[in-house]
Amino acid sequence: MTQPDVSVSLEFTPNPNTLKYGVNRQLLPRGAFNFTKKGEAEKTSPLATQLFSVPGIIGVMLGKDFVTVTKSEEGDWDLVHKSCSSIIEDYLRSDQPLFFEGISLEETLKGGGTEIENKIREILDREIRPAVAMDGGDITFEKFENGVVYLYLQGSCSGCPSSTMTLKMGIETRLREAIPEVQEVVSV
Repeated sequence: MTQPDVSVSLEFTPNPNTLKYGVNRQLLPRGAFNFTKKGEAEKTSPLATQLFSVPGIIGVMLGKDFVTVTKSEEGDWDLVHKSCSSIIEDYLRSDQPLFFEGISLEETLKGGGTEIENKIREILDREIRPAVAMDGGDITFEKFENGVVYLYLQGSCSGCPSSTMTLKMGIETRLREAIPEVQEVVSV
């Protein structure tokens, strides 16, 4: 049996502590799984668990066709890159599932809500998230309350020096333009 052809390409992100690895296959149908603790990964994803074994890794995000890793200040980029690239390539070549049995993608991709919440989700999913994913990040909706949209910044967006500008100048401006009830957008 021949191994499936796997291509992993390194992409730099605006976050100096995060690298994005583009892969030539679909990992998820939509959305992303973000892990900020090794214990979370150990319950959910064997690939993320392996990536957390690399010294210095403090975050892993599995996206539609990419994997983002975030390192601590003490992490060594040479070791992180060589190790993560090999782990991702070997794992995908083995054709193992990304998630442990019983894990549902739908659990993390919340749906439903009010008409305004659904409009917010639609704009995020159609316009914002694909653009943010190009930089190895993701933005997910938490809630809409008293005119304020609460969002989670994940992957390369979490801790990125540009994230405040993206949040206020980009996302907030777009949502306020489309939905008059939106007064502010904040990160949780």
